[in-house]
Amino acid sequence: MRKSLCSLVLTGMLVIAGGAAFAQSDAPAQQTPPMAPGGHRGMSVDDQLARMTKALNLSPDQASQLKPILTDRLQQMEALRQNQSLSQEDKMAKMKSLRDDSNTKIEAVLNDTQKQQFTQMQAHQQPTLQRPPQQ
Repeated sequence: MRKSLCSLVLTGMLVIAGGAAFAQSDAPAQQTPPMAPGGHRGMSVDDQLARMTKALNLSPDQASQLKPILTDRLQQMEALRQNQSLSQEDKMAKMKSLRDDSNTKIEAVLNDTQKQQFTQMQAHQQPTLQRPPQQ
């Protein structure tokens, strides 16, 4: 149960952090993400992009560059969640790696001020992601 809850929290924070992916078409990105364990719904790519656009004051060009990054991350996260052959620890490690890689791609699109804001957004989410399991 604790692993599921940690996974749910991590997944939610990853989605909020900046995105993920479906396919190249806009149709899948418009869909509401599937219900995660525990009854939590993640944010759609469009919701993530809207939140980032507001928080980071993204230009339309930046937003259009970030959407495929967010879409790809969402798609890969969903594939990891569906993968029954991986242990929970392996899934968590791969999700962290995926988040780190996509955050690097996101930062490449941002200006210096936006990078600082994005880093602060990530720092606020990290304590939640790294909370030790309660016993």
